[in-house]
Amino acid sequence: MKTINTLIAAATFIGVFSAAPAAFAIDEYNVSKGTTVDGQGVAFRGNDLVAIVNGLGVVPGRARHTHVNDGVAYYFASEDAMKQFAAAPEKYMPQYGGYCALGVAVGKKLDGSPRFADIVDGKLFVFLNADVFEAYKKDKAGILAKAAKNWPDMHHVSVAEVNGLGS
Repeated sequence: MKTINTLIAAATFIGVFSAAPAAFAIDEYNVSKGTTVDGQGVAFRGNDLVAIVNGLGVVPGRARHTHVNDGVAYYFASEDAMKQFAAAPEKYMPQYGGYCALGVAVGKKLDGSPRFADIVDGKLFVFLNADVFEAYKKDKAGILAKAAKNWPDMHHVSVAEVNGLGS
């Protein structure tokens, strides 16, 4: 756990300062890729959620294939992928608003990267980086159980407040 805490401490600084301002629904979603012309935060670093869930890896989305869900913009590589998402967003949405699942397990909202993703029981979980992803792999069930327990109390709280940086 000491290694995980060290990783989280270092990552908190990076994750918090790479995130968008706290204006988006009190940071309920990780929108670290800027905003659309209409002002919605862009989630999942602008990558195609459908591609990740369907096992195609990280595929950059395009602004012309944007779907807004719950006030957050998602980019897709094709119109077909965008339509798949629009028909069943719950099938593709990353858990914990796209924040790092291990971070949530230890009470932090850290940036989640599509490059470090896992699908468990049909749900998409993302992680901050390779080191954090490797730490997660050592106790997947335990970490996901802690994250599930922590999320309800963190969901509607700003990144700054959750991560102990004030508001």
